[in-house]
Amino acid sequence: MFKQLFTTSFKTAAPQNYFLKQFCTTNTYQYIIAEKKGRVGLVTLNRPKALNALSDGLISEVNNAVKVFQDDKDVGSIIITGSEKAFAAGADIKEMEKVTYSDAYNKDLLAQWHDLTKTRKPIIAAVNGYALGGGCELAMMCDMIIAGEKAVFGQPEIKLGTIPGCGGTQRLIRAIGKSKAMEMILTGNNMNAHDAEKAGLVCKVVPPEELLSEATKIAEKIASYSQLTVAMAKEAVNSSYELTLQEGIRFERRLFHSTFASHDQKEGMNAFVEKRNPTWHNK
Repeated sequence: MFKQLFTTSFKTAAPQNYFLKQFCTTNTYQYIIAEKKGRVGLVTLNRPKALNALSDGLISEVNNAVKVFQDDKDVGSIIITGSEKAFAAGADIKEMEKVTYSDAYNKDLLAQWHDLTKTRKPIIAAVNGYALGGGCELAMMCDMIIAGEKAVFGQPEIKLGTIPGCGGTQRLIRAIGKSKAMEMILTGNNMNAHDAEKAGLVCKVVPPEELLSEATKIAEKIASYSQLTVAMAKEAVNSSYELTLQEGIRFERRLFHSTFASHDQKEGMNAFVEKRNPTWHNK
């Protein structure tokens, strides 16, 4: 959250053309742009006048687009990005302002946001500008975050009399540790891109104009591998957040063993021995 904290300073988002030139649109949506370039699926949040505030409609469209890419056998990885000024400045407060407790409880408010985490293909968040509240939480749902130098991360919900409601109190502490997470959540203070990289929240910081190209380069490399093996690796890493060390090691070993029943493991090792590039069949 929060669009309302910044609309007085930024009335419109920067043009996104330099982000999108090399991609061709595959689906038409109201709040996002979904495109595919080769084996990479790109989802661009597209509510510029609202600094990409995360309305129910926008989240539904993101989930839909990601599912389309998940089901597309030609797509090996996915990127979610926003505009130059805002990845997403938070949840849409206008939608939440009059919600009562019974409304929130009965409708399980924000539950659909977590659908993104069920995706087996890797998702990269390419973040420029503000990633606040729900925007920061959305980025943390992705498998890695690449940030432009002017990116700003924060959980300022405390300023609105509420707390993070979509994983902010859980994922942030796992990313940067308890003390720093407590500071951000209890004070509402933001973190710049370089500090976020030092803290472990993001994996790389690049100039804003290079953000999408760098994210695409990483996404293309991931997509060049066996989708089956990549999905197993992602599942093994994510399991470490919920399992003890010994449970996680046992789970990892079971997945490791299972790769030996796959065609791609045979192909990968044969190609290595024969000094050639492997041809993956994703099975």
